[in-house]
Parts: sequence; structure tokens; C-alpha cells
Amino acid sequence: MREQKVIISLSTFITIIVSSFILFVGWQVKGLIVLLMVAVVLAATISPVVNWIEKRKIPRWIAVILVYLSIIGTLTLLIALIGPNVISQIERLISQLPLYSENIDTSIEGFFQMLIKKQPPWLDQYFDSQSISRWVISSSRLLLLKSYSFTRGFIGGFFSLILALFLSGYMVSDSRTLINGLTQLFPPPWDDKLLSQVDIVADRMGGYIRGRILVSAILAIITTICLDLLGVHDFSLALGAIAGVTNLIPFIGPILGAIPAVIIALAMGGWLILWVIILYVILQNLESYVLDPLLVGNSVGVHPLYQLLSVLVGVQLLGIIGALIVPPWFAGVSALVENLYVKPKLIAEGKSIQ
Repeated sequence: MREQKVIISLSTFITIIVSSFILFVGWQVKGLIVLLMVAVVLAATISPVVNWIEKRKIPRWIAVILVYLSIIGTLTLLIALIGPNVISQIERLISQLPLYSENIDTSIEGFFQMLIKKQPPWLDQYFDSQSISRWVISSSRLLLLKSYSFTRGFIGGFFSLILALFLSGYMVSDSRTLINGLTQLFPPPWDDKLLSQVDIVADRMGGYIRGRILVSAILAIITTICLDLLGVHDFSLALGAIAGVTNLIPFIGPILGAIPAVIIALAMGGWLILWVIILYVILQNLESYVLDPLLVGNSVGVHPLYQLLSVLVGVQLLGIIGALIVPPWFAGVSALVENLYVKPKLIAEGKSIQ
């Protein structure tokens, strides 16, 4: 049998070595890359406001400072008004979570024990009620731990967010020079093609984040008011704030935000758990069918299934931060693919563009 020789050219060998080196360096500085990704998303979010101010004959660097001062002033005022109450309620909630968890375990165990006593003898042949009871209790504890770790992880990323804000400010203030420098790295005609897509990509990314922030703020206010009306006075502000933060993450965020409220309602007993579940189901539908189409709209330009996949990929790769920043990046990349590949391909084939 004749032996086949695999010949690798020098250029291919160099390409493999350089690619491997770039991947290795990228993995070592992945934290910096994530920070830059967050900064780009933030820059795309505030860029339209800066552009609007600049059109009023105000220097761009002053416009950036004015926007950031407005953001900082709004956040400072918000923290001064409701911050102490929210922090106090969150601290009280965290301190009482173990007690709530123990009460829930006892209630669930008692419920299943009651079912075991009343179930027909033939049911034992098909179901092991004690095993189901143990599984429900262990799952409840795991869900509680996941919810708590989510909150800690988000707070831990707050300081990185501050650094990303400063980076985004530099990006926006000198965006033209940065964009021109990056596009010039590509050969003609791709440099001009990419330059023409910058505003479109920025609108997709920034519009997505602006829409999600507005949706989350509305849901936080509604959640706080409704929980207070239902009788959860001690934690309504904290649960509203948690719902607002988690709703920044599409699809899975509302579920995460509902977990603490359901735990408290279970511990308080009565019909409250039913009303709380109904409330969060209504809020979920309000977000999906009213607020998202109205406020986020077509800013993403991606099918909801792909949006969900981008959220899941972001969670797997980067955790909580990934769930926040991967969807807008995915929207931006999809705009490039659509305008630089899909539409030219359809035009070349003589097909209509929808």
C-alpha cells in the first residue's frame, strides 16, 4: 500500500503558529477583552445622545462629559431617594433567607407526608413519594443557592462596570479616529464597506441596551407597587430592585427575579404564593408581548430563538456579564452578516429583499 505524505507549506505553518499564539494571548487577557466588550456596548448606548449634543455646536468631549454627569447625577439622586431602604431590605432578606428556606423545607416535607398517608396502596408500585419529596427539597435549596450566587456575582461585576464606563467615555469622545484606524486595517473595498456599517451596528447594539434598561425600570416600579399592595411591605422595594436588575437579561431574567418573591410568599403562607405567581406570570407576558415589542422593537433584528441562544451562550462563556453583553454583540454581528453577505447574495441571485 502506497503511503501518503502530508505536506504543510511554510505560510500555512506560520498561520497556524500565529493563530495559536493569538488564541493563547486572548485567553490570558480574557478579562480585559470582556471589559472592552462591555465598554463598546456602553459607548454604543450613549453615542446617539452625544451626537445630538454635538450637533448643537458643542465640542464632542464636552458633550461626553455632560452625558456622564447627567447619568451620574440621576443615579446619585436615585440612590439618595431609595438606596438606603433598598439596601436595608436586601440585607434583611439575605439574613432571613436561611429561616425561610427551613420553613419551606418543613412545609414541603409535611405536604408530601400528608400525600403519602392518603395515597392509594397501588400508587406505591409506580411512585416513590419519599424520593420525590427529597428531590423537591434538594432542588429548592439548589435554586435558592443559585439565586443568591447570581446576586453576589452581579454586585461583584459593579466595579468592572465603573472601569468600563471610563473606557467607553474615551471611545465615544474620539470615536471617529478609532473607527477609521480599525477599518484601515482591512484591504479595499472592505475598509469602506465596514466603515459604512458602523452607524448601523452601533444603532443595533445601543438600541437594544437602551430598550432593555427602560423595560427593566418599568417592571421594577410595577413589581414594587404590586408586591406592596399584596402585603409584602417589608421587601417590596428590594424585590422590585432585584426584578429590575434581573430583567436586564432577556428570557431567563424574569424567572431569576421571581425566585426570591416566591420564596418569601411560601414562607409567609396562605394564598399569597398564588397571587405572587399570578403577578409574575402577568409581568412576564407584559414584558414579552407589550413592553419588548414597543420599547426594544426591531433594534435587535434577530429571531427570538437566536436571541435566547445568544443569552445561553453568554451565560456559558462569561456568566452573568455574558448574558448582558453577548445579545447586543450578536445583534451587531448579525447586522454585518445581513448587510455585507445576505443582501448582496440575494441581489446577485435576483431575489427580493424582505
